[in-house]
Amino acid sequence: MGKITEKIKVKNLFEPEKTVELEAVIDTGATMLVLPENIVKELGLKKMREVVVRYANNKTEIKSVYGVVTVEICGRAGEFDVLAEPPDSQPLLGQIILEQLDLIVDPVARKVIPNPRSPEMPMVEILLNTLKN
Repeated sequence: MGKITEKIKVKNLFEPEKTVELEAVIDTGATMLVLPENIVKELGLKKMREVVVRYANNKTEIKSVYGVVTVEICGRAGEFDVLAEPPDSQPLLGQIILEQLDLIVDPVARKVIPNPRSPEMPMVEILLNTLKN
């Protein structure tokens, strides 16, 4: 499929004047939003917790998670936590954001698009039948 990048806008939820626009690699193998530490600092994000991160080479490290940001992509927006990587590393947008915003990767066009089943707004699927007959 090759490398897919998309322009995204990221803003501090609590200080929306702190906003950046950047190119992020769309990584369906990644879980969350990954930003370099220098961008995390520029946005003024607060450390929330630490997590163990497993990389593609199976190496693991403890990394800091910051929050909360609003991510805008393809005309959709949502609130997410951010995993910090070393300064000037490649921003990555992972599967959690794609799922929550109901976006899919078009491998032929090599871009992210709204799910054709829900072109107007994200659709949330709930598999539990809660309706009473």
